[in-house]
Amino acid sequence: MSRVHRAVPITALVVIALLGLGAGCSQPEGEAYIRQHYRKAEYRIPMRDGAKLHTAVFTPRDTSQAYPILMMRTPYGCRPYGEDAYPARLGLNPLLTERGYIFVTQDVRGTHMSEGRFENMRAHIATKRGPNDVDESSDTYDTIEWLIKNIPNNNGRVGQWGISYPGFYAAAGMIDAHPALRAVSPQAPIADWWYDDFHHHGAFFLAHAFPFLSVFGHERESLTESHFRGLEVTAPDGYAFYQQVGPLRNIKAQYLPNNPLWNAMVEHPTYDAYWQARNILPHLNNVSPAVMTVGGWYDAEDLYGPLMIYQSAEAKNPNVDNSLVMGPWVHGGWSRTDGDRLGDIDYGSKTSAYYQKDIELPFFEHHLRDAPAPQLAEAIMFDTGSNTWRKFDDWPPATARLQSIFTAVEGRLNLNTPQSGSNNAYDEFVSDPKHPVPFTERITLRMPRTYMNEDQRFASRRPDVLTYQTETLTDALTIAGPMTAHLWVSTSESAADWVVKLIDVLPDDTPTPEQDRNDWPKLKPLGGYQMMVRSEVIRGRFRNSHARPEPFTPNETTLVKLPLQDVLHTFKPGHRLMIQIQSTWFPLVDINPQRYVPNIFEATEGDFEKAKHRVYRSSEYPTRLEVPVLRPADRLTWSDSRASRN
Repeated sequence: MSRVHRAVPITALVVIALLGLGAGCSQPEGEAYIRQHYRKAEYRIPMRDGAKLHTAVFTPRDTSQAYPILMMRTPYGCRPYGEDAYPARLGLNPLLTERGYIFVTQDVRGTHMSEGRFENMRAHIATKRGPNDVDESSDTYDTIEWLIKNIPNNNGRVGQWGISYPGFYAAAGMIDAHPALRAVSPQAPIADWWYDDFHHHGAFFLAHAFPFLSVFGHERESLTESHFRGLEVTAPDGYAFYQQVGPLRNIKAQYLPNNPLWNAMVEHPTYDAYWQARNILPHLNNVSPAVMTVGGWYDAEDLYGPLMIYQSAEAKNPNVDNSLVMGPWVHGGWSRTDGDRLGDIDYGSKTSAYYQKDIELPFFEHHLRDAPAPQLAEAIMFDTGSNTWRKFDDWPPATARLQSIFTAVEGRLNLNTPQSGSNNAYDEFVSDPKHPVPFTERITLRMPRTYMNEDQRFASRRPDVLTYQTETLTDALTIAGPMTAHLWVSTSESAADWVVKLIDVLPDDTPTPEQDRNDWPKLKPLGGYQMMVRSEVIRGRFRNSHARPEPFTPNETTLVKLPLQDVLHTFKPGHRLMIQIQSTWFPLVDINPQRYVPNIFEATEGDFEKAKHRVYRSSEYPTRLEVPVLRPADRLTWSDSRASRN
């Protein structure tokens, strides 16, 4: 097995950029503005078990009034360290900086300059029996208790926010919250690492996990201003690089021999007690602050988290002011991009500016300063097909009706259940581990965030991708909420992954927007563009249980249910709806050997086999996508009646 040579270590700032947190991005206020208007101090705040956490506090120099506290807890560092070292921005919204808050940033336990031992997604302790029972909820409580008593000119109210991992800490902080914590905004929060970031229904997200773990998975040896370390490879082509690396066991041997987090993944290949303990969702009880969860429809890392944290908090705390915001954003895009476009697709407006001014600012101002109540809905959601903001009283919308869309003969999609007839009706393809389907057209080592709305014509032209589409839609079709693919499949081997994509096919005469900035890359023609709306993968062994995997019986027809995350997307008249089904998605997802082995992380080259996969479309085995539709289902039509034939 050939090796790709190592290069220089990844720096901490590269890690932050990889995670989408926008570190180092310039803001209008800049370092000079912050130094002029804020005074910085650093503290070591004691927790109930004696550990002291490094905390940076920025207080307005104008002491004529009391200010609310706005806090972020992070494992990524409070850079720059030193009381005379000022950052280029405070928080992620310059409007909040201009209004004046006491900004607090804290190294979480066991990271950088904070004492204690760091644990990834530290388990919540529901019943604490003594001072040594500490978790992120108790550390947040103790920090707020100290801040309220020791930071002058605070008004007794605290808000907490964070993006990505800090979003998890925000969610954990609102459990059994300190009375002063009045408003919390988990943004792109991690909820459960079996679904966020690294695993999707058991499938391992290799192109994201390896760069992350090669840097972040190491334990800190002592207090340090920067404990990130790792390696990077020089190969620009991830598809070729991961093919050369081979089975996952080679990554451990060649690149991550002593990485605790990688070792944990190898040792826990199923959703066992290790992963279950790192799920924050069951613990979102006793939430008293107002909550505004924020996410991006194109968040390639943490889409599951915001949707599920909102839903869990809503179900467990019905009397709490709990809301959800979803925009056309990548991971943290509402704070570091204009939000007007992603890749080739234009979304018609600077959605991030709207969010910062009309949603985030009023939320914190109202709950932390008694500003007038903002006119915010329960769910403020961006429709990625019509390019409009929509407000809902609940999410998913109670008015949505479930509609099944069936695969049919000759690559068509059908609104009707397949008619009786041959139950051998199927489409088949050969899946070859040596020639997997790429997940992007881009030549990149990493997981480009644009893959989530990328043109899928490169995939639909492959023989190992099944493509089904409607005829031209004559009415608008709005899908709002989570979807489920019901796949009736078989395989000639004993293991397989299944990938389903929902795609909006643009009309052939769709104009390509004119370029109005010299720094834009050349735009791709949009006529016939197959814009991915949502996609998901399941490792077939987990089709019945994420904790108890099982092989397929070769050539036996089997039902695989694959939940797809929520969307709000209008398919316009003149467009087509497309579904693609495939078995490889490389190197976003590692290669399934297709011969069942107990642990794919330990598979050898000899375990990988070609397999013939079938997807059935008969009356007995009707493969379908179940979608929530925001209009009467009986009005759904498209122009060619041939779509009704199986």
